[in-house]
Amino acid sequence: MPAQTVVLPSFAFAGGNVFEDVPVALHAWGTLNERADNAVVVCHALTGFPDVSEWWEPLLGPGRVLDTERFFVVCLNVPGSPYGTLSPASKDADGQRLGSRFPVPTIRDAVRMHRAALERLGVRGVALAIGGSMGGMQALEWGFETTEDGRPFVRALCPIACGAAHSAWCIGWGEAERMAIRADANWLNGDYPPHRHPDAGLAAARAMAMLSYRSPAGFSQRHGRRAMPPGHPFSGQFAVVSYLHHQAQRLVDRFDAACYVRITEMMDTHDVSAGRAPTVEAALATLAQPVLAVGIDSDVLYLPSESRQIAEACPNGTYAEIASPWGHDAFLIEFDQLDALLRAWFASNDM
Repeated sequence: MPAQTVVLPSFAFAGGNVFEDVPVALHAWGTLNERADNAVVVCHALTGFPDVSEWWEPLLGPGRVLDTERFFVVCLNVPGSPYGTLSPASKDADGQRLGSRFPVPTIRDAVRMHRAALERLGVRGVALAIGGSMGGMQALEWGFETTEDGRPFVRALCPIACGAAHSAWCIGWGEAERMAIRADANWLNGDYPPHRHPDAGLAAARAMAMLSYRSPAGFSQRHGRRAMPPGHPFSGQFAVVSYLHHQAQRLVDRFDAACYVRITEMMDTHDVSAGRAPTVEAALATLAQPVLAVGIDSDVLYLPSESRQIAEACPNGTYAEIASPWGHDAFLIEFDQLDALLRAWFASNDM
């Protein structure tokens, strides 16, 4: 299904920067009901894009857990991403990349922008906000959105493989990746020309990130100490080396380094307590909706204890865990487990 674009007349970022005619790219499936409150917002991860059918296909469609005959399923592209929403890769009135002039957005900016886009589509209520990793941060933040009369705008939340605030561990990973990009001679503070991108820096950042997205057991199971065969571009080198170079090149071919820097900086802003409560537990205690916080037992980036903290602090919280050797990325791999967890939770909450 082709992407749609909603153009907001203007949008003010938390830092004070105001832009006019702001595009927000999205994909949608199904139709709104008469009350316009059957939307399911699926939130994508860091380098993700809004076509859910590409990365959660087994979960999306008629009769599936994200049932497009019951729900209006929509995924909106975050600010800062090169996939159609305002970002460093966007052009100004003179046709020049915004580059470093694009501000650091916040997770709350993303949710506010997406809510404005949904309302322009006619959505008056959301049945569920769900997502993994950075998508989980957005899903959790959606829980604090309210209607004019103070009721929750979103009736149920499912943050997967994320915490209530970005940890020092995760901020450190993001900064290490940004350092690799900034060390590229082509970086030029994010204002590089179209023909000279900091591809080597972005490739190094992606290789580091891939290590955090998987687990030692998963790498041993998939790669071990196996060497690539003769004739292979990485002949004689370890299979894991080939894998990291392959994943790095795939991202270089489809993403933008300045966007990567801004989005990882956006993730660092995630903290549900900021401006709301003295602790994340106190902030989460104000969420009355059903909340399913899903952890992954082998996740070395967002520890299962972080998801458990969310579930325990929310008055109507439930914790569930995916068992997998594939680490953080298991939410994009273990479809059967995720489907079963969601169906059981839906049934227990009459969704």
